Amino acid sequence: MENVTIKIEGMSCSHCVNAVTKAVNGLGGVDGVTVSLEAGSAQVKYDAGKVTLDRIKAAIEDEGYDCP
Repeated sequence: MENVTIKIEGMSCSHCVNAVTKAVNGLGGVDGVTVSLEAGSAQVKYDAGKVTLDRIKAAIEDEGYDCP
């Protein structure tokens, strides 16, 4: 399992946190995600053999947020 912190721009409320959490958790290979509005980031635990970091970032960006 890999652990990564992904910087997220554009989150402003708990709805944003829920949207990102749901999008990332919906990916196969993701074992857990903790999104922090205050830090503007997500801590993601995932299986790199099943899902790529780029795919995780794309899921976040599909919700309307930026991963610089």
